[in-house]
Amino acid sequence: MRSRTQTHVAFSEVNWGTLKSLLPYMMEFRTRVALAMLCLIAAKIASVGLPFILKHVVDSLDAKGADAMLALPLGLLLAYGAVRFSNVLFGELRDTLFGRVTERAMRRLGLKVFKHLHHLDLEYHLGRQTGGISRDIERGTAGISFLMRFMVFNIGPTLLEIAMVMGLLWWNYHLGFALIVGVAVVLYVGFSVLATEWRTHFVREMNQAESESSSRAVDSLLNFETVKYFTNEAEEARLYDRGLAQWEMARRKNRLSLFALNGGQALIIAVAMTAALILAANDVINGSMTLGDFVLINAFMMQVFMPLNFLGFVYREMKGAMANIEKLFGLLDVQPRVVDSPDAGPLVPGPGRIEFEDVRFHYHSDRPILKGIGLTVEPRQKVAIVGSSGAGKSTLFKLLFRFYDVTGGAIRIDGQDIRHLTQHSLRQAIGVVPQDTVLFNTSILENVRYGRVDATDEEVWDVIRLAHLDEFVSRLPEGLQTRVGERGLKLSGGEKQRVAIARALLKRPPIMVFDEATSSLDSHSEKSILTALKEVAAEQTTLVIAHRLSTVIDADAIVVLKDGVVVEQGTHQALLALGGHYARLWALQQKQSDEM
Repeated sequence: MRSRTQTHVAFSEVNWGTLKSLLPYMMEFRTRVALAMLCLIAAKIASVGLPFILKHVVDSLDAKGADAMLALPLGLLLAYGAVRFSNVLFGELRDTLFGRVTERAMRRLGLKVFKHLHHLDLEYHLGRQTGGISRDIERGTAGISFLMRFMVFNIGPTLLEIAMVMGLLWWNYHLGFALIVGVAVVLYVGFSVLATEWRTHFVREMNQAESESSSRAVDSLLNFETVKYFTNEAEEARLYDRGLAQWEMARRKNRLSLFALNGGQALIIAVAMTAALILAANDVINGSMTLGDFVLINAFMMQVFMPLNFLGFVYREMKGAMANIEKLFGLLDVQPRVVDSPDAGPLVPGPGRIEFEDVRFHYHSDRPILKGIGLTVEPRQKVAIVGSSGAGKSTLFKLLFRFYDVTGGAIRIDGQDIRHLTQHSLRQAIGVVPQDTVLFNTSILENVRYGRVDATDEEVWDVIRLAHLDEFVSRLPEGLQTRVGERGLKLSGGEKQRVAIARALLKRPPIMVFDEATSSLDSHSEKSILTALKEVAAEQTTLVIAHRLSTVIDADAIVVLKDGVVVEQGTHQALLALGGHYARLWALQQKQSDEM
């Protein structure tokens, strides 16, 4: 399996088998590909025929006699124009036919990567760099377009045309012209390959610097508020400029190495064309060739070396495109650590009983987080999990939602081990109101409707009223159509939490999890929403992760965690009477509340 932290692939390590990976995407339009190939062949035949027509035109013009001057050249010139037009026409038809193949491949692969990223586990996404992945996807899909068009329609056909020209020159004239073309092509390709391999690490450095600076910019802009809180605009600019400086240096090296490559290629072509024309001119002087033959040789040399010059560019860009495509396929190679078991089935609906049976979990083996949690939440019960920071409260929820799998014990819903359920059916059965609410940059309406995308406007309004968001929405000029901004930055913390609550209520799952769901609300709003949630919770099994103990005093049971184990369990009054850890936390919070 590919390393989960690998984001950059060396060009020298490019796997040419990547081409095989693209074949299924091309074969979706077999007929179009076949027609495009026929157009390509027709265009090449027309291209090779042009110099011969030009030779006869020149020989006719060079011949003596008015009849030859007026009749034969006119027919040849018309034929020349028709063949040249056919060459262009077949080329355009080829590109038009193959364009849809390329576009569909880009769409299919881009969608596949997007879906795969959403199937990866939380650990991967906590460590990823959004800007860098975004650039990898963008460059990879662009590389598909380049590779499929130029590999199929430039490299192969150009080599075929070179072979045809060498054979025609040898057959019609002598071996010297074929040798000049052959030696020049070998030198050109050899030099291009060696020089390209030499300079590819500059391209890699440039791409890496570009990805890192892009990631830095995206990360900084996503944390705009934090930057402002600590007045670190200058520091962010300095770090971003440092990345841009690395990109500038890498780009300069890339440009200079490209100059050396292009210069060497141009020298090989110039020497070869000069040698061929000197040989042809000598044969004209000796009388073994006509002036038309000289023009034909010149046309063939230009016809061979112009696409060969372009072939150097294609080879360089193709190497880069294949590296970018391999990064794209590299994302597909990353495997999630939380996967459905082969025998996984959907969750069978039940009353909503949750069992945590000797649950143990660790991120690292030398640092256990949960050390044998035993807990049962009966159907339609409201159970609160409280404790100090780091006690393992949120980890318990992440295990229930299968962001991670337990390292020991089991979690069951209605007697079904969640490891034997499909993740999709499990998560459909759980509604979540997270502590850190992040909204999409769309309208309030669409953010609430995200809880159930097929919900009607009336159903959306119902949950907005339940979440006590209706008064706020009615004051907005655009109402429910008001856009919330990037990550919901246009809304206050309390407003964002109300949207999150409304979204979760719209889902109406049998199990609800509230992770500090009212932490950003004022006392009045908190009281109103807790009343509404209590009404909703009467029909659901509710798990509340709370820091503020005042929000869970009405819970059927309160579970107190400390250092990854359950130290106390009972109702609010029973735990106060016990005088243990919960009573101390309650007294501390009450004291803090009185001092405010």
